[in-house]
Amino acid sequence: MNKLKIGVFFGGKSPEHDVSIITGQLIMSELGKMGYDFMPIYIDKEGGWFIGEELGKLKFFNDANKEEKLKKLGGWYFDLAESKGKLVFKKKGLSSKKIKVDVAFPAFHGANGEDGTIQGMFEIFNIPYVGCDVPSSAMAMDKALTKLFYKSKGIATTEFIYFTNNDWLQNKELILDKIKDTLNWPIFIKPAKLGSSIGMAKVKKYEDLEFACEVALHYDNKILAEESVEDLADITCAVMGNDKPTPSLIQESVFKGEHFSYEDKYIEDGGAQLGNAQNNLVIPANLDANTTKEAQDLSVKIFKIFGCSGIARIDLLYDKKAKIIYANEINPIPGILYYHLWKKSGVELDELLKNLIQLAIEKHKEKNKITHTFKSDILEQTKGMKLKLENK
Repeated sequence: MNKLKIGVFFGGKSPEHDVSIITGQLIMSELGKMGYDFMPIYIDKEGGWFIGEELGKLKFFNDANKEEKLKKLGGWYFDLAESKGKLVFKKKGLSSKKIKVDVAFPAFHGANGEDGTIQGMFEIFNIPYVGCDVPSSAMAMDKALTKLFYKSKGIATTEFIYFTNNDWLQNKELILDKIKDTLNWPIFIKPAKLGSSIGMAKVKKYEDLEFACEVALHYDNKILAEESVEDLADITCAVMGNDKPTPSLIQESVFKGEHFSYEDKYIEDGGAQLGNAQNNLVIPANLDANTTKEAQDLSVKIFKIFGCSGIARIDLLYDKKAKIIYANEINPIPGILYYHLWKKSGVELDELLKNLIQLAIEKHKEKNKITHTFKSDILEQTKGMKLKLENK
């Protein structure tokens, strides 16, 4: 058995909470088969933290008495003194339980986990963690920032504008007119920092635009409006690695409606994103060899310029008529790690997890080679000085 204690973090305060539970369960189930020592660390929808082996079973979350059982798994706190190069959780009580986490494996989706927030905590405590770092996670999770960065690097992306909730409250009519006058119809309206197609709508006429924006603003305080690609192949490439990332095969997502919806991804026929509804996925995509290589090369380029590490999923839009690939979104923690695409690419789930843990450790070792201290005489210079910031 591997001596490292892997903490699998999942759940979280996000509309994608339930998807995160499934990703976490997949990871823990396979880690157990591989002989890793792991501990489930679950954050509920209100932000409560719970730790316990019981959380490593999917049936726990379908139990009618889940809330009562959760209470028994609460009461944990960080031991700040011991949490250096690891995370140490303690629980008060007769048993005085203590758990040490050597490597963090975040399985969050959306806000408060996939967006650099939990990664910041791992950085503060100097613990190895799987996946992208703070800056790359934060930028990749914001669709508006992502597209602005694409433009700065000369990477093709569909035309767009974005606005905040405050902008909307102050100048709603101006924003609606700007969308109408700037972008070509149809137009996608999306929460800027949310995935899984939640709160997203394809709008074909001006009369429906305001309602779509209002719905999206229920899920985020920043909204992206972007032009649609009509003669579309919705393609995806997963990328894995640190300094020398490698791409997966290209996947094409097939859908019946206006876009690849939440229902297509997770509900219908067991969910394409969960690896079940295989009729909705074409792997490898129906692209010629040159277009396939262009998509893979572009995905690796995006992974590198955003500073991603470990794993990420790059979503692309291929205009079949114009023969143009548009860079779309980046997922720093892909749902279920997109293991079905890696499997088709020749990487089984156990190898995928082993690689990701090793990449996390390697990244951590490289980071710790950097000098984080600097000897300074600045405090010596303050002796005898009366500073304005001193308490009187």
